[in-house]
Amino acid sequence: MIKMESDIDIAKKADIWPIGKIAEKAGISDKCLELYGKHKAKIDLSILKTTEKNTNGNLILVTAMNPTPYGEGKTLTTIGLGQALTLLGKKTMITLREPSMGPVFGVKGGATGGGLSQILPMEDINLHFTGDIHAVQAAHNLLAAMLDTHILMGNELDIDINNIVWPRAIDMNDRALRNIVIGLGGSGNGIPRESKFIITAASEIMSIVCLSKDIMDLKEKLSNITVAFDRKGNPINAGKLKVEGALAAILKDALKPNLVQTIEHTPAIIHGGPFANISIGTNSIIATNIALKLADFVIIEAGFGADLGAEKFLNIVSRKGNFSPSVVVLVVTCKAIKYHGGLKDIITYHDEEAFLKGLKNVEKHIDNLKLFGVPVVVSINKFNFDRDQEIEMIKSLCAKKEVPVALSKMFSEGGNGGIDLANIILELSKQKNNFKPLYELDEDIEKKVEIIAKKVYGAKRVIFETKPKKKIELYKKLGYGNLPVCIAKTQMSLSDDKNLIGVPPPFDLEVTDVELASGAGYIVIVCGNITLMPGLSSTPAAVKMDIDDKGNIKGLL
Repeated sequence: MIKMESDIDIAKKADIWPIGKIAEKAGISDKCLELYGKHKAKIDLSILKTTEKNTNGNLILVTAMNPTPYGEGKTLTTIGLGQALTLLGKKTMITLREPSMGPVFGVKGGATGGGLSQILPMEDINLHFTGDIHAVQAAHNLLAAMLDTHILMGNELDIDINNIVWPRAIDMNDRALRNIVIGLGGSGNGIPRESKFIITAASEIMSIVCLSKDIMDLKEKLSNITVAFDRKGNPINAGKLKVEGALAAILKDALKPNLVQTIEHTPAIIHGGPFANISIGTNSIIATNIALKLADFVIIEAGFGADLGAEKFLNIVSRKGNFSPSVVVLVVTCKAIKYHGGLKDIITYHDEEAFLKGLKNVEKHIDNLKLFGVPVVVSINKFNFDRDQEIEMIKSLCAKKEVPVALSKMFSEGGNGGIDLANIILELSKQKNNFKPLYELDEDIEKKVEIIAKKVYGAKRVIFETKPKKKIELYKKLGYGNLPVCIAKTQMSLSDDKNLIGVPPPFDLEVTDVELASGAGYIVIVCGNITLMPGLSSTPAAVKMDIDDKGNIKGLL
C-alpha cells in the first residue's frame, strides 16, 4: 500500500479522548472502570451483573479470503465498519484480539488497523498493552515449573516423564526453542528430558482466558488442563498439582477486558490473543458479552481466512458463548485474488485469466460461509493501485453468488469509507437468521474433522497418521469424544500445504498430531507441518523499528 503518512504518524496526530469519556459514551460507569493511564482501562467484571437484563445487540463477524503474507485488512475493516455504523447513529462497539509481539516484530508489524481506521493508543496496544499476554505467559510457565518440580521432588503422582504434554511458552517468534532439552547440569536442576516452547498465543491458557465466563469458571478450566499422563496412562491435570488457584491469581486482571478507542472515538474492547491458525482465533467471550449488552452492533474479527477464524468462531466459540451472528462480512482484496491466481506481481500487473482463477478462492469462502445459515456480505478493501476492471470482476462474482458487495475505502476515509457496507449490514441484520454449526458434538472426532475438511477445505479425504489415531482413541476412552475440534493448519491455503493457493485440486488432508485441550474444552487437530512456534524471517519487522531520545517510536506499522 502506498501511504502519504505512516500509521503511527496519523495516530500521533489524532485527537485521542480521555478513556473516561469513551467509557461514558459506551455506557460503562466509573465503578466498573480501572484506569491504566489516560487512554487505557480495564473493565471490571461486575459490569456483567449490572447489564445482564439488557437486550443483546447484533453480532457482526468479520472474516476474509485466504490472505497474502501481509494481511488483507480484516482489522481495518472491523474498525472502519464500527466507525461507519457510529456515523449512522448506531451505538456500536468493536471487539478485537490483543496483538502478539511475535508477529509485531516478525512479518506483519502492528495489528491495530491502519490509516484512518485505527485503534489507539496503537504503540501501547502493539507492545505490552496492559500486560495480559505477559500474565498468560507467566501462568503457563508456572504450571510447567510446578510440574517439573513435582517430578523432581518424589513424583507422588507417578508421572511418566516420557508422556508430558505441557511445554513452556514465550511471546516471541523463536524457532530455536521449538525443540529443547531441559534439566541439564546435575540432579539439582531437574530430570533431563526433551521439551519445547510454544508461542504464548498458542497456549491453552490463552484460550481458557478467552473462553471463561468469570473467575470461578476460569479456575475450573485451569484445573482441568491435562499436563501429562502417569505410567498407567491416566491423565494428570493441573488440579492434581494443586496449582489452579495460583494460576487464577496471576490471571485475575488479565481476565478483565481492556477498553480503548478508535481514531474516531468508537469504543473498542481488546482482550485475549489466540491465533486462528493454531488456536480459536477470536477475542474473549467476556469482552463480546459486555459489548453485546452495551451496544446495538458489535463488530468482532476472526483471524486469517474464513476456513480458520470464522470456522472456529462458528463451530467452537459460538457454542461456548451462546452467540448467534447476525451477519458475516467477507473481506477480499484485488492483491489477494491476484496472489491466489498465481501472479507474483500483485500490485502493478493485471492478468484477467489469473484474476478469474484467484476469484475461485473468494467464491469458495462465500459458499463455505453460506453453509452456516448466516447472511453474507463481501467487502472489497480498496487499495489505490486496484484497477476498475478488477473491482467489476469481483462485483460480477458476487452478483452470480447472490451476495451483496460494498467497495470500502476505510484506510483513507475512515468511517465515511465504510458507509455503503454499514448500510448493507443494517439491512441484512433484519433478515431471518438460520445459524447452525456444521457438526453435532456427539459425532466421532474423525467425523468432525472430515466434515470440516471436505465441506470447508474441499479435501478429497482425511489421512490420520498412526500417532494421532492412537491419541484420538485414547481421548475417546477418557470421555473427551464429544468436544469440538480445533484444526491447526496453514493460513495461506485452504489445504494443509501453504503452496496450494487459490482453490486446490482435490487433496488429502494429513493429520500429523492431535492434542487434548481439556481445560479449554476442545481437541486440537494438527495438520501438515504447522508449528506452534513461528520463526523470524531474514528481514523481520523489528529491524525497521526504533525509538528517539524523546520516546517517539518509529517503524511500528
